[in-house]
Amino acid sequence: MDFNQIAVFVKVVQAGSFSAAARLLEIPVSTVSHRVAMLEKRLGVTLLQRTTRQLHLTEAGKHYFDHASEGLAHIFDAESSISDANGEPCGVLRVSAPFDIGNPLLSSIIDEMNERWPEVKLEFILIKRYVDLVAEGIDVAIRTGIIEDSTLVAKHAGTAQWEVYASQDYVHTHEKMTLPHDIRHHCCLLFSPLGKEAWTLHNEESSLTIPIDKAIIADDISLIASMVSAGKGIALLPNYQCNLAYNGGNLVQILPGWYAKKDPIHIVYPKHRYMSPTLRAFIDIAHEQLKKTLKPL
Repeated sequence: MDFNQIAVFVKVVQAGSFSAAARLLEIPVSTVSHRVAMLEKRLGVTLLQRTTRQLHLTEAGKHYFDHASEGLAHIFDAESSISDANGEPCGVLRVSAPFDIGNPLLSSIIDEMNERWPEVKLEFILIKRYVDLVAEGIDVAIRTGIIEDSTLVAKHAGTAQWEVYASQDYVHTHEKMTLPHDIRHHCCLLFSPLGKEAWTLHNEESSLTIPIDKAIIADDISLIASMVSAGKGIALLPNYQCNLAYNGGNLVQILPGWYAKKDPIHIVYPKHRYMSPTLRAFIDIAHEQLKKTLKPL
C-alpha cells in the first residue's frame, strides 16, 4: 500500500483537477497522474472518469474517497497531536478574506499576530469569489453573510452595519439631511452590490426605499470610500470602515439610527479533530480584534 498514491488521489478529488492538485502539492502534473493511475492499477478499478474539462468519481471512486479521506485525516491528526501538542505557533498560515474588507478589519489582526507570534508567516488571499478552503489549501477565512457550508466551523465575530456617511467638508457645504428622503437631493455614491437605483433604509420601527436620481456607481468599496472622504458625495459604507482610527475623523454618519443592512462576520475553518497551535492562535486573536471593531449581534 502506497500512502503517497492515496494522498494524491484524495487531493485530486478535493481540488477538482489534476493540475490544481499538482499546484497544491507542489509536484508535476505528470506525477499526480501517474500516482492515481498506479493506485487504480493496484486496486483493479477505475476511480476517476477523465474528460477534457472535468473529473467524475465512479461509484468505486466515491466509496474509496469517503474512506480514504477520513483515514488520512486520522493519520494527520495523530501526527499533529504528537508533534504540536506542546509546540508554539509557527510556520505559514493561509488566510482568505473578501477583497472589500481590506485594512480596517485585517490590520489589527496582523499587528497582533506579528507581536505575539513573530514566527508565524501570514499569507492573505483577498478575492471577490467564493473560496473552497479545502480544495485551495486555505487554513482559515473571514467571511461575511450567512455561512451555509456545513463542513466548516463558523465562529461569529460581530456584525458590519451599513450606514450613510459623508465627509466633514461635504456636511459643512451642502444642505443638511435630517430625513431619509433628503438623500435624493445629494450625489449618492453607489456600491453596486447594494443596488444601482435605490437605497432601502431601516430603523427600529420602519423601512423606506428611496430612489436615487443623481449617482456614481462602482463595484469597488475602496473607491467609494475614497470618494466619500474626498467630499464627492454620500454613500452607504460598513461602519468598521468609517471608524475614527481609520479615517482620522473625516467621515461622519448621516441619518443616525438608519442603516441599509447588517452583515454577520465569521471566522471559518474546516472541521478538525485536532487544531494546530498556529490556527488556534489566529482564531483567538482574530476574534478578539474583530469584536473591538464590529457591532455585536
